[in-house]
Amino acid sequence: MRRAGPAGWGKNQQRGRDDHCPSAETRAAHPGDAGQPRPRDGRQRRSGRRQGHDERASRIHRPQRGNRCRGDGFGGTVKLFNTLTRQKEEFVPLNPPSVGMYTCGPTVYNFAHIGNLRAFMFEDLLRRYLEYKGYRVKHVMNITDVEDKIIRTVRETGKSLAEVTGFYTQEFFRDLDTLNIRRAHVTPRATETIPAIIKLIETLVAKKHAYIADDGSVYFSIRSFPEYGKLSHRKLDEQVAGARVKQDEYAKEQMADFALWKAWDEADGPVKWDSPWGPGRPGWHIECSVMSMAHLGESFDIHCGGEDLVFPHHEDEIAQSEAATGRPFVRYWLHNAHLLVEGKKMSKSAGNFFTLRDLLQKGWTGREIRYALLSAHYRDPLNFTMDGLHAARSALQRMDEFLLKMQEWGKLPACPISGMGNQDGCPTLRAQFEAALDDDLNISAALAVLFEFIREANKRAVSPEEAAGILATWQKLDEVLGFGIPVKSDVPAEIQQLVADRQAARKAK
Repeated sequence: MRRAGPAGWGKNQQRGRDDHCPSAETRAAHPGDAGQPRPRDGRQRRSGRRQGHDERASRIHRPQRGNRCRGDGFGGTVKLFNTLTRQKEEFVPLNPPSVGMYTCGPTVYNFAHIGNLRAFMFEDLLRRYLEYKGYRVKHVMNITDVEDKIIRTVRETGKSLAEVTGFYTQEFFRDLDTLNIRRAHVTPRATETIPAIIKLIETLVAKKHAYIADDGSVYFSIRSFPEYGKLSHRKLDEQVAGARVKQDEYAKEQMADFALWKAWDEADGPVKWDSPWGPGRPGWHIECSVMSMAHLGESFDIHCGGEDLVFPHHEDEIAQSEAATGRPFVRYWLHNAHLLVEGKKMSKSAGNFFTLRDLLQKGWTGREIRYALLSAHYRDPLNFTMDGLHAARSALQRMDEFLLKMQEWGKLPACPISGMGNQDGCPTLRAQFEAALDDDLNISAALAVLFEFIREANKRAVSPEEAAGILATWQKLDEVLGFGIPVKSDVPAEIQQLVADRQAARKAK
């Protein structure tokens, strides 16, 4: 089924006076919520996380009052949960309406799995909504193309670094396109940034935040940065004196000096670059600091990633960046929760490990997978199930039937006004939709608003003018959702017949 996406809708529709849209209660349950946990207390409480305000972090990163972007005129303040302060905060960018946003991209040693894709889906929703509100987002997403796991794949396959990373980078972008995830404006690669990485390490050494080990590796001294641990809320005195960790990923218990530059050894094979400390390669954490600051500046607005990246990756990014520049690195840190599959941690041994290709081969569409990945709040664990995919299919079908009916009714002769909308759109529907997403991207509540509107609209006849207004509003909202709008001309016959049958049944009541 061909769908007209956001690019096909031209300029924003005019908004008129308030209409008489039905009050859409933001219920937790709707056709796309199968298997999802019910939100509690506006998601301000999360299990295992300390409540309250980190005063030190807030002092450093408190947003400046003043000029605020109000998007397209509907008003409403966007509030986002900042991992740094552990509370929802009003989003006020450094230089409104411009927003600098950095998201941790893929490590291209294999196909992305659906747990990875959940993070990119959340980040797509965030970017789309900020753009919908009128912000000019500059989105930077790195490609990690040199790292421990990639080196291992190069060694095991006998292929070159460029062959391995080039192939999986291309496949990753294909996945984004299939899921209608907007590509970042800039996608720097770590291997293209080696000179800048070396320069930043030299700065850290000169400022005595880093030191050179006997083998030529360079380590960041976490003791030199007293605020180390402020993102993950861990205390520096938990560090074991003299402890170092060279691998890119390590456990929370290993609070140790981390590698900025790794001296070459035989296991690295041909993967190495010259440096003032001898041949080697950069550590994972320094790569993101350099690539983000190169394109967004020393201080920028938003940094996103999965909650597994809070420590050590993002904690280490903050330490090395702020130690080098003396400035706050990022103002808002946003992290999505883990994805489970059928209630269990995803693993190949458990038989519940899926890439996008696996799901497409089972007959699911990118649109259905997008809905399933998007339907739960980003800070709630997402239980990805086959039942959830069936629910996503049903929810999208319900949307499509409604929108096709609006297209048909838009062609009918004039009839009495039902109160569902007007030629200027449906401002109340938009206001309720925005109110949900303004609250830390509460997508479950936003979808509930839409399905409540559909339920009310299906109870009555809608005039052509109202149908046109509803379609114009839905087209605007789909710029955020990215599901696409069905086009009558190429809708399968069985869907058209289903719409006709349901309309006939309602008339017969």
